[in-house]
Amino acid sequence: MQEFHKKLSDWRQDFHREPELGFQKTRIKAKVAGILRDLGLEVHEGVGVVGVLRIGNGNSAIGIRADMDALPITETSTHDYVSTNPGVMHACGHDGHTTMLLGAAETLAKDEGFDGTVVFIFQPNEEHGLGARAMLDDGFLNQFPIDEVYAIHNLPGSALVQFSTRVGQICASESLFEIEIVGKGGHASMPHVGVDAITVGAEMVQALQTIVSRKLAPSTGAVVSVTEFLTDGQRNVLPGHATLKGDVRARIPEDRKDVERFMRQIVKGVAETHGVTASMNFNTEFIETINTEAPTMAALSTAQSVGLDAIGDCAQMSFSEDFAHFCVAVPGCFILLGNGMEGAQGQPLHASDYDFNDKLLPIGANFWTQLVRDRLPIRKT
Repeated sequence: MQEFHKKLSDWRQDFHREPELGFQKTRIKAKVAGILRDLGLEVHEGVGVVGVLRIGNGNSAIGIRADMDALPITETSTHDYVSTNPGVMHACGHDGHTTMLLGAAETLAKDEGFDGTVVFIFQPNEEHGLGARAMLDDGFLNQFPIDEVYAIHNLPGSALVQFSTRVGQICASESLFEIEIVGKGGHASMPHVGVDAITVGAEMVQALQTIVSRKLAPSTGAVVSVTEFLTDGQRNVLPGHATLKGDVRARIPEDRKDVERFMRQIVKGVAETHGVTASMNFNTEFIETINTEAPTMAALSTAQSVGLDAIGDCAQMSFSEDFAHFCVAVPGCFILLGNGMEGAQGQPLHASDYDFNDKLLPIGANFWTQLVRDRLPIRKT
């Protein structure tokens, strides 16, 4: 067991040293594919990497997905496997997710103990919400038909053996918006001559906050955040143009659509009040992640059987996850696994000194292994 743990730690720390962004996967794809081939799996390299392991005559197939991409963050950690790619680091634990799945592939390839097909899915570009859709658009399900799909994300600040999931919505959607305001710039000493785009934009920012506080029920959990306010103004020049950018989170599609409708009403109304023109783009890349009951209950049962502290009614998360697109295609379950509560392992996701907890690697690999055996059991004759 110690030898297995060390192997997983070495893999994970190697991935951590050389992180890659988005679809820019060369080294990690090659290493993942090489490990899978060495294990005797059928390997396919395309948008991501897919490993297929067939044992016995069973007709059922399940998919298990891990994300591989890093983030554009400069690492401030001091351990001996810090990122060697300037401005890029694994600040979300995808290096650990990839390693846990490889660990399960190794155990299952050597020890088997199931009857059916396991499809190991190594996906790029989760952070931008584009990787899952790209794999599906590339014909993933036609080439690798699966009956259900699973994924794990580590959760810092949660105890190491804590396993959390829920039936129904577990992760929020993320929609990005951009509002363009065109007024009439002018001299700072004569604001009455033009239409100051900053004043109009500031009024929009304030009005947008009333969507969650006054137009939606408090229980919705929706969030509207303006994150950028850009203008073409200068020291003594009133801007004629302003751009507002931001982020919307919602738990259900109906709330997401209501937020967009209210935003468009506000933008149009404020613009007309001040006699300016305004336009708005609203783009949803991360949809809501919805867990199906059967795979979720199966995952909970497996977690309990391997000694994890299993919580089956965890809180709905405000962050987003592009695994949602797999859950739309086939029944699925998204799982949170505690990363620990102290030190670098307890830092928030996307923090520059965050680190995946290597103690979690064999725990996650063992869970995946047992889930496969539970969902693809050997039938007694």
